[in-house]
Amino acid sequence: MRENTPLPSLDMLKDQARRLRSRLEANGETIGHSRALELIAAQYGFNDWNTLHAALGNRRGPEYLAPGARVTGAYLGQPFAARIVGIQALTSAPGNYRVSLDLDEAVDVVTFDSFSSFRKRVNGVIGKDGVSRERTSNGRPQLQLSW
Repeated sequence: MRENTPLPSLDMLKDQARRLRSRLEANGETIGHSRALELIAAQYGFNDWNTLHAALGNRRGPEYLAPGARVTGAYLGQPFAARIVGIQALTSAPGNYRVSLDLDEAVDVVTFDSFSSFRKRVNGVIGKDGVSRERTSNGRPQLQLSW
């Protein structure tokens, strides 16, 4: 069974399969592209590539997202599943989108043991890849969506 971690985009997964093939070929082991895709699917906890592909859907980017759409991702490093409550293309920054999310379960955005701060609604600006340019102090994107 798959963990509740965000999945990379379809293009990123296919790139991982290409890199896996190249690495294995450099070590003298030849596999086909379909076998590499199957291995990538297994790495993410899916039975096969078709199941992983179906989990991602056929969407290519945030321009296909709309209010009510379901997404998964990470906010400040915490995995989530959510419903989009608003999305807007930014005319001041083409290729970027302001997104508002209603998380299924609130996430704790504080890493200290002594107190917590839970968020159920989050807002952010993402690029076409679903990742925010803003980073946390440890270099992670503040918001990362998978669809």
